[in-house]
Amino acid sequence: MSLKISDNLHSIDKLENENIFIMTENVAIHQDIRPLRLLILNLMPTKVDTEVQLLRKLSNSPLQVEVEFIRMVSHSAKNMDASYLETFYRTFSEVKNRRFDGMIITGAPVETLEFESVDYWPELCEIFRWTTKNVHSTFHICWGAQAALYYYYGVPKHNLPKKCSGVFEHEILKTHSPLFFGFDDVFNMPHSRFTAVAKKDLLKVPELELMAESGQAGVSVLKSDDNKRFFVLGHAEYDADTLSKEYFRDVNAGLNPDVPQNYFPHDDPALPPRVSWRAYAQLMFSNWLNYYVYQSTPYNIDQIGVENCTDAFDSAML
Repeated sequence: MSLKISDNLHSIDKLENENIFIMTENVAIHQDIRPLRLLILNLMPTKVDTEVQLLRKLSNSPLQVEVEFIRMVSHSAKNMDASYLETFYRTFSEVKNRRFDGMIITGAPVETLEFESVDYWPELCEIFRWTTKNVHSTFHICWGAQAALYYYYGVPKHNLPKKCSGVFEHEILKTHSPLFFGFDDVFNMPHSRFTAVAKKDLLKVPELELMAESGQAGVSVLKSDDNKRFFVLGHAEYDADTLSKEYFRDVNAGLNPDVPQNYFPHDDPALPPRVSWRAYAQLMFSNWLNYYVYQSTPYNIDQIGVENCTDAFDSAML
C-alpha cells in the first residue's frame, strides 16, 4: 500500500529507510481511484514510535490510504513537543464533520484509573459516539479496546494481580474469519497491561464475537457482529524492542518489574529479544483494512453511517 501522509511527519524517515513507499500529493491525485480515508487517534505518550508502528503495519497492501492523526485537546501531552502536535495532529473538532473508511484508536497508559477519572474521558466518549455514524470500521487497541467495550457494552475492566507483560500464544476461535486469513492455527502477540476484561462478561453481550484467546492472556481479539468495531487487547503493532524499553524503564525507576514472559531468550534480559509475532500482526492489520474496510465501505464516502456494513465475507463463513 502507498501511504499518503504529511510530508514532514517525523516518522517518514524511519518508514522510508524500511522501503515503505510514501506517496506524494501530486502522484496521489493522478491515480484514478478513491483513496481510503483512515483516521488514527494516537493516545500513546511515545507518539512518533506509535506512528511508525501503525504505519508500518498498514503499508503491506496495494491500496492507497490517506492517513490523518488526531489528538485530545482535553489532555496536555508531556512527552511530545506541542508545536509538532499542532502541525501534524488535528483536533476532533477539525474532523468531526467528515467521514472516514477506517479508524484506529490506540492504547494509553491510564489503565489503572477508572475510565471516568481519565481527564479526556468525556472527549473520548464524544469520539466513540461520532464513530457510529462517521466511520465504517474502527480498530481499538489495548486500553482503547477496554474503554470502547465499557462505553458501548458496559463491559468492566478488572485489575490484575500483576502486570500482564510478554508474548503469548493465542488460539483462533473463528478459524474461517477473514481477519485470520493466512494465519496458522495459533499465533503470538505481545501484551503489556495491568487490567483485563473477563470472558464471562463478554459472553453476556450477544453483539460481540470472541475471535481469539490465550491461556495466559485471556480473550484477546473480538469484534461486533456488524464488523463496525474490532477490539484487540494486545499490542500486535509493537516493535521488537518495545517490551524491552518498557521493562528497563521500570527497572531504572526502581519498580522491580517481572521479566516479560516468552520474550527474551531463556528469559534473560541481557539477550536481545526475538520477534515471533511480526508476520501475524502484518496480516491482522492488512486483513482488517482489506476485508472489513476496503471490500465493504461505500464508494460514495458520504454514505458511511447509513449503509449496512455487515461484511459478506465474514457472514458467509461464520
